[in-house]
Amino acid sequence: MINTILVDDEPRGLNTLNKLLREYCPQIKIVAECMDADIAKEKITSLHPQLVFLDISLPGKTSFDLLAELTTVNFEIIFVTAHNNYMLQAFRYSAVDYLMKPIDEDLLVDAVKRADKRIALNTINNNVTTLLDNLHKEQVPQEMKLCIPSLKGFLVVEIRNILFCEASGSYTNFHLTDNQLLCTAKSIHEYEELLADAGFVRIHKSYLVNLRHVKEYVRGEGGSVILSNGKEVEVSRRKKDSFISRMKEYYKY
Repeated sequence: MINTILVDDEPRGLNTLNKLLREYCPQIKIVAECMDADIAKEKITSLHPQLVFLDISLPGKTSFDLLAELTTVNFEIIFVTAHNNYMLQAFRYSAVDYLMKPIDEDLLVDAVKRADKRIALNTINNNVTTLLDNLHKEQVPQEMKLCIPSLKGFLVVEIRNILFCEASGSYTNFHLTDNQLLCTAKSIHEYEELLADAGFVRIHKSYLVNLRHVKEYVRGEGGSVILSNGKEVEVSRRKKDSFISRMKEYYKY
């Protein structure tokens, strides 16, 4: 059983989440329900939960204030929010699980399964620091950080230091400004969607480039781009028009 604390300032929200967990997630054992940050801090400190469902909007303090006050965050977190804005982008970049209200039971089950797996493998999600840092920069996506899944957990990189992503079958290779090459078992399509608002554009079936590092476009049937490190990357004929359009938009040409 996973000892779990629910934190939500609305009784209705607590009741709904409680019922959904009891019906769809039998591995969850609810040990406390809290309606404000101070009580949640007390319960987390005394009960040592393995998992906390944390509503972002709490009276007096945000859930992020609560996390900042804790000495250690050695438990899994699934955030619950009614907001749909840049904050969610910070969550996605930080590889932190979140659920939108009203909660979808299928997404809830998936989130709990991921948390359960990390708990079982003793690889507790320690991406809260990255999330808090990203939230301070939520209006400037290039200044945020990205958690890239690895065999050992996650590698944290600054988005502005990613030159381009390269597809390798169902894997993705990240090419960084310091010449590091990072490989992750997620498809380039997933990163195309994730990084679209951070100034990345798909220029080829194999390449997703950071427009921040595009220094030159060389004309051709599709053409190619020269990146800030001197690397030349092919632009496919099919992606040429959308790439040029994004470049003009990005640089206000």
